[in-house]
Amino acid sequence: MSDTLMHPSALPTWGQRTALRLLNLLGWKLRYRPLPGPHGIAVVYPHTSNWDFLIGLLGKWALGLQFRWLAKDSLFRGPMGAIMRYWGGISVDRRAPMGATRKLAERMLAEPWCWVGITPEGTRSYRPHWKSGFYHLATAAKVPLVLVYIDYGKKELGLVDFLHLSGDQDADMAAIAAVYKDRQALNPQNAAPIKLAPPHIGPDRRKS
Repeated sequence: MSDTLMHPSALPTWGQRTALRLLNLLGWKLRYRPLPGPHGIAVVYPHTSNWDFLIGLLGKWALGLQFRWLAKDSLFRGPMGAIMRYWGGISVDRRAPMGATRKLAERMLAEPWCWVGITPEGTRSYRPHWKSGFYHLATAAKVPLVLVYIDYGKKELGLVDFLHLSGDQDADMAAIAAVYKDRQALNPQNAAPIKLAPPHIGPDRRKS
């Protein structure tokens, strides 16, 4: 597949070309296909280093796409809140995860263009599974995923693989794992296995 940095609706700007040159100077290649619609979730994996943020940011600038990102609502209080929103941040109330998911889905669809970037590992350190927030949000909003990879082995940042979730979590996660197969993290030992956490099992209430 040929590479492109062109936004579907415009020619690359000076800023986009500059960001792409910086990526190239760092030895990185950018692969991109036009997104399949105005709304969706950008799943970013693997995420094991602060360098991921720099590579991802340069890729975002090169493409000229205003991806949004999620953060806890406490970070949006006071004067810093305006800056966080200007940078594309969306506040999330983590005390009510299911209600927050519905509200966020409605908010996404109410905007003419809204793609939200999510790192499902949730941390640069190792964890045994992915957080399921991206899955619930994509299902609630009925939007596709773009599976963004940051491959340090090939020095390649890719936004070329799209997936519409079926609702069968096992099948969907297997499809996601197939896309990310052999994509190398900067710190491979910290990359989380591509699986969701098992459902929570409450206290044992068997009769005595």
